[in-house]
Amino acid sequence: MQQRLIWPAEGHAALPYRIYSDTDIYQRELERIFEGPGWAYVALEAELPEPGDFRVTKIGERSVVITRDQDGTLRGFLNRCAHRGVKLCRQQRGNSRFFVCPYHQWSYDAQGRLRGVPFINGVKQQGGMPEDFSREQHALPSLRIHVRNGVVFASFAADPPPFEDYLGEANLHYFDRVFDGRALTVLGYSRQLIPGNWKLMFENIKDPYHASLLHVFLVTFGLFRADQKSAVRMDGTGRHALLISQRGEARHSEATQDIANLREDFTLADPRLLDPVKEFPDTATVVMQTIWPNLIVQQQSNTLALRQIQPRGPEAFELHWTFFGYADDDAAMTTRRLRQANLMSSAGLVSGDDSEVIKLAQDGIRENVDTTGVLLMGGRGTGDEDHMVTEAAIRAFYKHYREVMEL
Repeated sequence: MQQRLIWPAEGHAALPYRIYSDTDIYQRELERIFEGPGWAYVALEAELPEPGDFRVTKIGERSVVITRDQDGTLRGFLNRCAHRGVKLCRQQRGNSRFFVCPYHQWSYDAQGRLRGVPFINGVKQQGGMPEDFSREQHALPSLRIHVRNGVVFASFAADPPPFEDYLGEANLHYFDRVFDGRALTVLGYSRQLIPGNWKLMFENIKDPYHASLLHVFLVTFGLFRADQKSAVRMDGTGRHALLISQRGEARHSEATQDIANLREDFTLADPRLLDPVKEFPDTATVVMQTIWPNLIVQQQSNTLALRQIQPRGPEAFELHWTFFGYADDDAAMTTRRLRQANLMSSAGLVSGDDSEVIKLAQDGIRENVDTTGVLLMGGRGTGDEDHMVTEAAIRAFYKHYREVMEL
């Protein structure tokens, strides 16, 4: 029996390392967070343009099918046969009117309704299902679906909160800033397996403190620095957050003095990598948005991407990247978005740092599971900040986490 976890007396300014490796805590996270009363990202509408199109993804560790039925409505259901639990759909995406179990060929339509049962009436008056067998009672468990400006979310909850209330005013504003109603187009995918707890990825995106120190590329080329005009914004619960920054021009200042390996003499062989153009009405050049429980919305210059977190046990997770643009982008903008994707991707010049340091964090945590981390940069508060030298968004995240998990 695992020892019951008591959170340190320091509250939200401390992190017990056991939450990153404890199997009981991880199982509770799957039940209360990923399968709880919220909205999880599952797809872009642009990936499902035609009736019969489907995509298989995961919410937590549960495989789900998202599909467009013959009436054009988006549906979602668990990816497992109601008969013996066999995984129905083994392809990542495709087009089909029916989903047929490979074991006994039970078949389901795009709404998850059971349509066909081989030998339901037996063979030569032998066998078959009982007379009271009902197809309706063996439909696949369905998900609630919500679509906002081309982005598809799903929930296991029977009565999830209105999506607008779920995001909150500030997060909804910045979500609609990127997803403003224009048709989207998918530019490509990338995915990686990172040997660290899934929460470390959310922490990383909520943590502007590290960005000017770990990511020397950002500082060297002025993309993101601690002294730039910036803000950290949360929703009322603390579960979602925004890091907002405006690119500056100076290469050397007080904010670079603590960066030992800064190389101000570096130049790019192809400067087009850092050739952004203004496309949003505000002055922000970087907006990183974390949406509980599994989504990161990334705008770095002109590269746009979604990062979907799929946990795989307490000490690993998959990070699925979807790069996108707008259907009305010209060829030059599409090329610009793809070129800038070299900054932020599974092997990006910047985000590759995060994958490695998350692995190093998990290694250190595993060896010191009964000790505690510190979250004191910027004080102990969990509210909005107008600077980047803070861990307020991580503290707010764990404030909400503790409430949901009852820790």
